[in-house]
Amino acid sequence: MPDIKHFDPDAALEAVVRLFWERGVTATGIQEVVDRTGVSRSSLYATFGGKQDLYLAALRRYVEQWSRPAFARLAADPRGLPAVTEFFTELIRLRCHGPYARWGCLIANAHTGPSSADPAVRQLLEEHHQSLVDALRSVLHTAAAHDQLASGTDPDAVAGLLALLAYGVNLRSRTGADPAALEATVMGALALYAK
Repeated sequence: MPDIKHFDPDAALEAVVRLFWERGVTATGIQEVVDRTGVSRSSLYATFGGKQDLYLAALRRYVEQWSRPAFARLAADPRGLPAVTEFFTELIRLRCHGPYARWGCLIANAHTGPSSADPAVRQLLEEHHQSLVDALRSVLHTAAAHDQLASGTDPDAVAGLLALLAYGVNLRSRTGADPAALEATVMGALALYAK
């Protein structure tokens, strides 16, 4: 007879994503997960595995719901540099205003925690980073094709630099950085490469 779940694993995982995103995995005890989801420990463990497995599932869910769609939109945007500007403007808005303000990015937060030593987490972080760099590289090559980049600008190198800038925005926003200051920094960086 198949095991019948008395809760919605998808809804539980969504609650876990938000909990780990807001508080961090290290600061979040399993009892907080139980309280937030309303699911017993035994049911959580039976469905997701231990806390580290649950964290990895939350990271994967975050990538699917948040990162991958944003990177796909960026990579496919035909406008070039205006798309990069919009990407950062939206990133700063999300990180500094609304329901997720001061949460940073679950993936950027994962880079700074002890769980990043876990090989499965490290692989996910590397894949995420490469996806971000690839999206930025794609849109920067579009910018180059539109003759929007300053002479001598290497789109591949700048893609890596802008990926690091995105991580910086995510981390600084967690500590309450001024959105206008973040935007000024981003615009200053982009101006270095614009024609």
